Amino acid sequence: MATVSKLSNPSTAALSSSSVNTRSSSSLPKIFIGFHSKTGSSSKFASSHLSLRNNHGLRTPLVVKCSAPGGNGSAAKRTTLHDLYEREGQSPWYDNLCRPVTDLLPLIASGVRGVTSNPAIFQKAISSSNAYNDQFRELVQSGNDIEAAYWELVIKDIQDACKLFESIYDETDGGDGYVSVEVSPRLADDTNGTVEAAKWLHKVVNSPNVYIKIPATAPCIPSIKEVISNGISVNVTLIFSIARYEAVIDAYLDGLEASGLSDLSRVTSVASFFVSRVDTLIDKMLEKIGTPEALDLRGKAAVAQAALAYKLYQKKFSGPRWEALVKKGAKKQRLLWASTSVKNPAYPDTLYVAPLIGPDTVSTMPDQALQAFMDHGTVSRTIDSNVSEAEGIYSALEKLGIDWTYVGNQLEVEGVDSFKKSFDSLLDTLQEKANSLNLVSL
Repeated sequence: MATVSKLSNPSTAALSSSSVNTRSSSSLPKIFIGFHSKTGSSSKFASSHLSLRNNHGLRTPLVVKCSAPGGNGSAAKRTTLHDLYEREGQSPWYDNLCRPVTDLLPLIASGVRGVTSNPAIFQKAISSSNAYNDQFRELVQSGNDIEAAYWELVIKDIQDACKLFESIYDETDGGDGYVSVEVSPRLADDTNGTVEAAKWLHKVVNSPNVYIKIPATAPCIPSIKEVISNGISVNVTLIFSIARYEAVIDAYLDGLEASGLSDLSRVTSVASFFVSRVDTLIDKMLEKIGTPEALDLRGKAAVAQAALAYKLYQKKFSGPRWEALVKKGAKKQRLLWASTSVKNPAYPDTLYVAPLIGPDTVSTMPDQALQAFMDHGTVSRTIDSNVSEAEGIYSALEKLGIDWTYVGNQLEVEGVDSFKKSFDSLLDTLQEKANSLNLVSL
């Protein structure tokens, strides 16, 4: 899964399964497993550091291979990822997870300090590998239905990954070393169902360094507050706008204040602000406008909005309200840059990593972005190096008719829908796998 190699393509060879830890499907709350409950000008920016450059070619391609034979490889030497954390205070995380989880070890040695997962990642991992077959067979034969079996497979991977990062969690006094697992995407519009799902996941994973991922949809903002107030650490995902990001911060602060805990040091959170998808949508809108000014702003919207999100972060986590929580041990809800892989091949391959470096942040990178930054990334504080420029770009886009509220809402709908499709597709794949393994369909 995470063997560092110089091969040009990842292998998908099958591997044997991990040990099995089964639970009856009756231990899964119905609400958890997916049933719903009732409840300017163009020239102004032409010379900016945000302007586009050509991609670098990887001098030594580093490929993270999923389910690769031959073990974990040799221990990695010091990399730019170590510098990223030690010099600039940004934690590099890996946006992927599959079996064997121990293949994360060379990445940890290379400086990776946490892992994020989502339904799309597990859809790819489970459907493309035989490494889950033994556990899946035993689960179904033990009476679990397909969806309950899915969650058991996921929980096993999350627990194993948490163990690998536990030393980082301990060394940083709970500040880093987290592994994220997302509630069912079918619950994105279900406030109470999301709360129950988060509680259940937190209980069954039973690891201090697990983050329960909750989407930043309007119905789930109250869920975030409630889950935080119960002392559960949360990764808030699918944030696409500054307005929604502020609501997420407020939910975190409200949750800490409502918890009644005298020691808040073990209740932490990250806010996953998505980046590349913003440019994907806005670039299309700019091309439709078609003016030179509009075309010159392509590839600049996402980083500009992210810089303004960081400005808001600095504002919200300061002042009397925050200082009162700090006295009880509260930790800042770090900004996490998500969707950091470049979708447009004409753009620099570190476009959504290099300009977003700053203290108390996380950058979670899939293979493409991670390889590129390790190969030729530059470690330097950039996130707030030119806020006035970011504000100018943001305003220029508004003047061209770009509605940031529409952009955020549209991307949220697409993100939730994408995860639902991945989730449903994986359940179909597991049903087919049950049939092919001559298991009883339940």
